Amino acid sequence: MARFLVAPQWQGSPAPRAMLLVDGASAIAGDLPRKASTVLDVPLEAGDSLGTRVHRLSSLQRVRELIAQEIAAETVLIGGDCSVTVAALDAIDREDIAVVWCDAHPDLHTPETSPSGAFSGMALRAVLGEGEPQLALSPGVARDRVITVGARVVDDEEEEPLAGLTQLSVDDLDDVDALAEAVAATGASRVWVHIDVDVLDPSELAGVSSAAPFGVSTSALSAAIRALRTRIPLAGATIAGFAPRSADDAVEDLGAILRLVGAVA
Repeated sequence: MARFLVAPQWQGSPAPRAMLLVDGASAIAGDLPRKASTVLDVPLEAGDSLGTRVHRLSSLQRVRELIAQEIAAETVLIGGDCSVTVAALDAIDREDIAVVWCDAHPDLHTPETSPSGAFSGMALRAVLGEGEPQLALSPGVARDRVITVGARVVDDEEEEPLAGLTQLSVDDLDDVDALAEAVAATGASRVWVHIDVDVLDPSELAGVSSAAPFGVSTSALSAAIRALRTRIPLAGATIAGFAPRSADDAVEDLGAILRLVGAVA
């Protein structure tokens, strides 16, 4: 049975209603097997930038410590904002790993280019080992082992770093084996799958802070991940970015999210 680690961190998000991510993580946790789930006691306070250009850095560091204490092999991490994946990868052996980043946004800003100062928009750049030294992986994951899926809202400053990565579009997932083949081509023997639920089309899931049209379907993404798992073992996975505006909205969206949970778990 998969192990679930729930990290309801909101401090990495740029959204005005970032604390809805706490509600989203809690809603998902309510449908997970209790004996296989651990919910982290994430601080609610914003925290301090500690003289850097990353907002709420002190709280991000505290959550990083909590994740490091609880992470284990084949854990499914439930966010919270996207940057929890950086903390998880920092705490595991990365030597033979590939990273699949499913997100409408590539999250490739640095503190110098970020318009918000929010770490979630820098998360994949930190996975590559770049950005704020207190948060970036060291060593980072090699560029030829990082694959983005469904990125379609790209800032000008993100275009150059994105061009150096393998990219799969929404349409590429019409081929159920495309993701598995892309990961196999990296030569990695394990893979971490990161899913920000805004990669899905808004018609499939409404509870995100910044919806992006023309996204992937739940069925296509789930099928691609299942096909990937038949070829390459998962080192772990993240499902993040769920921010329902009400309890009723959460219920409406949980069907799609639980399909993704089933795909990675």
